Amino acid sequence: MKNSDKKTHIRYLMLVFMGVAMLVNFIDRATLSVAAPVMSKELNFSAADMGWAFSAFGWAYMLFQIPGGILLDKFGSRLVYGLAMIVWSIFTFLQGGVYLFPSVFMALFILRFLMGMAEAPATPASSRLSVQWFPDRERGFATSIYQTAPYVALGVFTPVLSWVISIYSWHYVFYSAGLLGIVFGAFWLMFVRDPLKHKSINQQELDYIREGGGIPELGSAQRQSQQKVSWAQIKTMCSNRMMIGVYIGQFCLTSITWFFFTWFPTYLYQEKGLSIIKVGLVAAIPAIAGFVGGIIGGMLSDYLLRKGYSLTFSRKLPIVSGMLLSCSIIVANYTQSIPVVIFVMSLAFFSKGFSNLGWCVLSDTSPKEVLGLAGGIFNTFGNVAGILTPLVIGFIIQATGSFDWAIIYVGSMGIVGVISYLFIVGKLQRLTLSPAPDLTASKTAVHN
Repeated sequence: MKNSDKKTHIRYLMLVFMGVAMLVNFIDRATLSVAAPVMSKELNFSAADMGWAFSAFGWAYMLFQIPGGILLDKFGSRLVYGLAMIVWSIFTFLQGGVYLFPSVFMALFILRFLMGMAEAPATPASSRLSVQWFPDRERGFATSIYQTAPYVALGVFTPVLSWVISIYSWHYVFYSAGLLGIVFGAFWLMFVRDPLKHKSINQQELDYIREGGGIPELGSAQRQSQQKVSWAQIKTMCSNRMMIGVYIGQFCLTSITWFFFTWFPTYLYQEKGLSIIKVGLVAAIPAIAGFVGGIIGGMLSDYLLRKGYSLTFSRKLPIVSGMLLSCSIIVANYTQSIPVVIFVMSLAFFSKGFSNLGWCVLSDTSPKEVLGLAGGIFNTFGNVAGILTPLVIGFIIQATGSFDWAIIYVGSMGIVGVISYLFIVGKLQRLTLSPAPDLTASKTAVHN
């Protein structure tokens, strides 16, 4: 630990690593979306086939949230996240060679499934790190930084990956993204540390984090050894009314995200007739708007909290107003003007980003002793949308030959999310769990 009278700011360096890690995460997720218009035509995939391929990630991502959360609580975010990044990037790289397999579709589905399995701990790990490294009054901003990764991935890398397709082929989208993740995963393992183990942090910064509501000792071996989780505690987190409302809200936000991360480039390519290069450039505009919305929403929430407003008001105001405005995406069904469509999509994605404080709410309300597990449960419910959204849209397109009802489905998610936060969530407060039973002590009592 560094000796200094002036408070260090190592937490911001860790935030940079968290942001880049999430960026790598979402670049890998976006690879299939960018490649899909050309890839599906070359491999003769139908809309329903692509819906299943898009959803393969979501199946594994949802199923392995709770196991991933348990691993995080046991081994810590640094190790689990770093190794997971390398593994999922290898599976991303291999997707570039699916045409070499006897069953191309099955190979793609399995690799996307394995990729989703490896990515499962990623966002819960970031949420856990934000609690370790940031006090309450800075956590909204910290969360907004790593949660804007999807927008950067779409805004910056969609044009880059589209250019790669136009110059080389769709295979190299997967090769380049996979290599990027493998390299950064190695850097993560070399440089990221828990607060108590970082050599450059000083006591003043640790005290600042701790006194502000952060938990720098969360990753300590002593604290991890004291953590015992029972099924009754898991049931509490799954049945608590406030948490159920938060889970529903996250499902709605994730539904909007997954439209942009799966079908949006195909929507521009097929429905609006744009070339693959134009798709890359045009798809970047809503993503940039989402990035701006995410930063503003997080900063506004922290500002309200510092001004003395309640946690409930400070978090809910951006969430509810953003979700309500995201419904504007439906206007795209009533115009043929590309500039109007892009404006509407940008407004919807800005609003989605503005309301994207679900992980911050989770950090504020989850039991401190099981933050990794709580994040896993939260993301399990939220990412049911990662399965349903690609499938529902794929079947709608297959049945109707149009995106109109698909856009209505995505827009309706904003209304459902507003209802959940207004009428189900209630007051935001830290959920406390009853201590897990000490089985060793119980056995000793029986023997005595």
